Amino acid sequence: MPEFICRLGSPSGEIVTKIVEAVAPDDARVRLEGDGYRVFAVSPAEAGLSAMLGIKQGRHAKVKQRDFLLFNQQLSALLRAGIPMLQAIGLLKTRSASANLRDVLVDVEERIRNGEPLSQAFEEQGIFPRIYTASILAGEKSGALDDVLARFVEYLKRSVAVSRKIRGALAYPIFLLAAATLMVGFLTLYVVPRMSDLFRNLNANRALPALTQIVVAFSGALASNFWWIAPLLLIGGVALFLWLRTESGKLMLHKLVLRLPIAGPLIRNMATAQLSRSISTLLAGGITVPDSWEIASQAISNLELRRRSQAVLPLIKEGRGFTDSLEQANWVPELAIDMIGIGEGSGSLREMLEEVANFYDSEAEVRLEQLTTLLEPLILLVMAGIVVVILLAIYLPIIQTISSGPFGGRGR
Repeated sequence: MPEFICRLGSPSGEIVTKIVEAVAPDDARVRLEGDGYRVFAVSPAEAGLSAMLGIKQGRHAKVKQRDFLLFNQQLSALLRAGIPMLQAIGLLKTRSASANLRDVLVDVEERIRNGEPLSQAFEEQGIFPRIYTASILAGEKSGALDDVLARFVEYLKRSVAVSRKIRGALAYPIFLLAAATLMVGFLTLYVVPRMSDLFRNLNANRALPALTQIVVAFSGALASNFWWIAPLLLIGGVALFLWLRTESGKLMLHKLVLRLPIAGPLIRNMATAQLSRSISTLLAGGITVPDSWEIASQAISNLELRRRSQAVLPLIKEGRGFTDSLEQANWVPELAIDMIGIGEGSGSLREMLEEVANFYDSEAEVRLEQLTTLLEPLILLVMAGIVVVILLAIYLPIIQTISSGPFGGRGR
């Protein structure tokens, strides 16, 4: 069902933003008005809302993650130093190395001059994650914006570090797979077809080995039909890529990934750490548990886990305990639920969520090492097996000819 971003006035007079699933904008508007909200605007949700640190499409171009982190570090430092918000934004606008970020800050500065709060000015840009604008809103309400920004910077640093570890761990297996594929393609499309004529001359009076016949036949068919097979594969790849960008395609892919032996638990551990740290950050800013869950669960990158998490929020709003409600998601690890239950019972939910995030970050690192440790030799074994088969197919006829020639045993 489509999602819509709704700008609302709550019954208590606060300006809030909610994401609502509805058939159409009018349906979302009617439902929200029935709940007592005053609806200011309803617009389709962008795909980027589902990514915790992703930058969604908006009025400005994408801002790089490192520029976003550096900006928040500098903004937090300037506010702690007692510099007024408008002056701090002006300083960072002129000194930012990112042209995209400068464009954003120009608009933010203008909105602040016109009386808009900082949270609304950033939210209107349409490119920042919701957890960020919600944290700023909480800081504005509590009067501790510098502390809230400092906590968000720590949260962002950890998230960036995890992303870098994932990219670094998978870089070598991907390079290895690409290099091995190119080598096998070279042997299959170039070397084997050129050796086939030699094989026929060497073995004019006898049949080629079965392995050589199979490899030569496959290589010849592939080489002679390459100019229509390649476009067909390219079109199929593009079609698959486009399908995977749709909601149904992404959902099916995410379901499949969760069923894989090592990758599935890795995804769950990463989602648990991400969710726990997000809720902890939001709670530290003074946001309530229901709102924290609503914001954090929307940021789960795996669509299947996000879908399962939809059952939790209604239970929290009904008054059920956070831990009991969390069990209904049916994907959060039992140990995480037990730890969260202890934190909820002792009144230290935020601190325990941070501990859960740290624990499952470590678990995810172990799973990631296992995955890369398995992938590298698996790729090598498969590709080495293919290369050995091709080389055997090339050398068997030569060995057969030598052994039956004047210097071979039967030639005496």
